Amino acid sequence: MALSAETESHIYRALRTASGAAAHFVALGFTIFVAVLARPGSSLFSWHPVLMSLAFSFLMTEALLVFSPESSLLRSLSRKGRARCHWVLQLLALLCALLGFGLVILHKEQLGKAHLVTRHGQAGLLAVLWAGLQCSGGVGLLYPKLLPRWPLAKLKLYHATSGLVGYLLGSASLLLGMCSLWFTATVTGGVWYLAVLCPVLTSLVIMNQVSNAYLYRKRIQP
Repeated sequence: MALSAETESHIYRALRTASGAAAHFVALGFTIFVAVLARPGSSLFSWHPVLMSLAFSFLMTEALLVFSPESSLLRSLSRKGRARCHWVLQLLALLCALLGFGLVILHKEQLGKAHLVTRHGQAGLLAVLWAGLQCSGGVGLLYPKLLPRWPLAKLKLYHATSGLVGYLLGSASLLLGMCSLWFTATVTGGVWYLAVLCPVLTSLVIMNQVSNAYLYRKRIQP
């Protein structure tokens, strides 16, 4: 027996709500897992994985889910209020990423090692630079009068698309980091595969939530 359109809609929204809840849980759980593994403060390098996972796994995930009609933890706020929270979370993510990147550069300087010779390092640099550009672009949405010649709807579309690319770059950097000698020396077997699944899962959820949040805004706008 075929399901009615209303029933299908309820199922779809329930699945999106469940996947969003899973993304919240996985993003936080992965960050805590990395913090326990790295033991921040035990060495200069120990801050690098903690800050990077905090930036690209937790803060950016929460910043993007703010706009999800099903998964946002701030649904009671106005659109403007959620936009402000999004900007604050993204700025915190950028600061954590810059600090984490700077500390690993300093760590390698102390050891006399070359910089940016691995795919992980190169992807990390690209993700941090992209995050900086993304935050700069967000200023134009906070203060649209700065860009009077650009339609606001197009700015939002470009910003959302660029933000999704930046998030995927950050996730790719995390994945490559889990292939590093530091990570694989401690995490092996099934636990390693579960850890790898974390950024994969959140990336899939974010891709779905971001695209549908934009379509939702288009649908409710007059």
